[in-house]
Amino acid sequence: MNPIVERVTQRIEARSEASRNAYQERMTQARRKGPHRSALSCGNLAHGFAACGQAEKGELRSLTKANIGIVTAYNDMLSAHQPYHDYPEKLKKAIRDVGSVAQVAGGVPAMCDGVTQGQPGMELSLISRDVIAMATAVSLSHNMFDGGLMLGICDKIVPGLLIAALSFGHMPFIFVPAGPMPSGISNKEKARIRELYAEGKVDKEQLLDAESASYHSAGTCTFYGTANSNQLVIEMMGLHLPGASFVNPGSELREQLTRAAAQHVTRITDLGADYRPIGEIVTAKSIVNGIIGLLATGGSTNHTMHLIAVAKAAGYQVDWNDFAELSSVTPLLTRIYPNGQADINHFQRAGGMPFLIRELLRAGLLHDDVETVVGHGLDKYQQRPTLTEEGQLTWVDIAEESLDEDVLRPHTRAFNEHGGLEVLAGNLGRAVIKTSSLPEGSKSITAPAVVFTSQHDLVEAFKADKLNKDCVVVVRYQGPKANGMPELHKLTPSLSVLQKRGYKVALVTDGRMSGASGTVPAAIHVTPEALDGGVIAKINDGDLVSVDFENARLEVLVDENELNSRDIVAPDLSEYQFGMGRELFGNFRDIFSGAESGASVLFREDQ
Repeated sequence: MNPIVERVTQRIEARSEASRNAYQERMTQARRKGPHRSALSCGNLAHGFAACGQAEKGELRSLTKANIGIVTAYNDMLSAHQPYHDYPEKLKKAIRDVGSVAQVAGGVPAMCDGVTQGQPGMELSLISRDVIAMATAVSLSHNMFDGGLMLGICDKIVPGLLIAALSFGHMPFIFVPAGPMPSGISNKEKARIRELYAEGKVDKEQLLDAESASYHSAGTCTFYGTANSNQLVIEMMGLHLPGASFVNPGSELREQLTRAAAQHVTRITDLGADYRPIGEIVTAKSIVNGIIGLLATGGSTNHTMHLIAVAKAAGYQVDWNDFAELSSVTPLLTRIYPNGQADINHFQRAGGMPFLIRELLRAGLLHDDVETVVGHGLDKYQQRPTLTEEGQLTWVDIAEESLDEDVLRPHTRAFNEHGGLEVLAGNLGRAVIKTSSLPEGSKSITAPAVVFTSQHDLVEAFKADKLNKDCVVVVRYQGPKANGMPELHKLTPSLSVLQKRGYKVALVTDGRMSGASGTVPAAIHVTPEALDGGVIAKINDGDLVSVDFENARLEVLVDENELNSRDIVAPDLSEYQFGMGRELFGNFRDIFSGAESGASVLFREDQ
């Protein structure tokens, strides 16, 4: 085992001893009651199975057959979630075939950052993770279930489902993905058209044609953003069936994996002999495995918040120093857009998850002494699912070599010896930066600040040719408490064009850039945020700002006395507080924790 990985894991366990023990005691108490519907009165229970068939009613009365709760994030506006439209009936049938029962426990909201990008609705995106967690808890609160199936794919949805599942940690849960859409227009071509549109060289119809050719069918978007990072991390943590993450919707293999997940969860409830509650699967070791997988693939920076919140739900304290230290010893084994030109389907064809997990185990970077939904250790996760000639689901060994080393490599020939995530610290506070997608030979940047409090103002300045110079673009008052911490992808084309014109450009923001962080150095999630008194609020136009990812520093080069003398005058943020439902979330914005504490309304800063 790599000594750094071992040290970080032990440090997490040591700092979390009290909170993890308290969590485990709560789960032990919950388990002691047996199947929870046994505690229901006759009237309660009758309400709970009133809509079931006679056979299911008898099985639920007996308390000997498992009842599986399905929580679904289905809607048919999201391409990733549209395939879930008939999953409940498929899952119920599969479970009936093995003599158990399933009920749809509830539905949770599922919004798409791709649709809301640059729009007011994006300011509800991060908040939606905790809303999903709470909605899932309500769904499972009827005390009717012995286990659960979680149907979710995209950005905030999977972390929200996982946080809630951990609050019912005495029960087993399997996450059931639907898979990525087939490949469309190349990511390189899509990015080129976006940049041309930003420069006014193509019109809106041409841009829409390109976007429609990229996002063209049911399934997850194929670039390696937060949605696909979710699937990878969940599988790394042993909460998917092995190899389930990136099988396309509608394929027979996808159908068989879905059926197998439904039937398998019935076997690992407390009514059987192979009890596998999620609270015992999600440990410090499995969380570290998830972080390592994220780092080895250049995954979404959103998980520097999501995994911290997930860890808290399981009683663990994880911080950005843990991410940075793990990144220092984790090789970059993939090139998937935006960290390369390939998409997630290319990764799958090159060897996918079993190849990645095998290589990380060989490098001594993963804990193999972990529990998963299918057993102890990661042996099964080094095999790929396939169908026999008779159409039966099985798992087989994978090729020794990657089938495309431009996309996926063994640890001995890694693209980079570093995981591509750095934590920056200095007089501006702390931030994260994703370096895995930066052009080779990229250098740290020190340049005059150009300060904005709106991404839309930045775009207008770009169109007016006011940014044709070396600069560090500062976009502040974008943190959780200010406006819900939206992703600022709208900035990417403009800043990329400036970079290609030969200017040295960087971004500093207390907002997010997510999995689509590109070739421009971006110090994101700056904490403390501007609205919380962060020094980012004191930067003036023309101040020299240093984004030094080579030495992990983030500083405004202004005399300390001068900086201390500057007053913070917050802008009028009322435009962020009303419209598109934002007025309903004012109390949430007030109690958001900082980015390094998970940017959550569910957990205190010190929790």
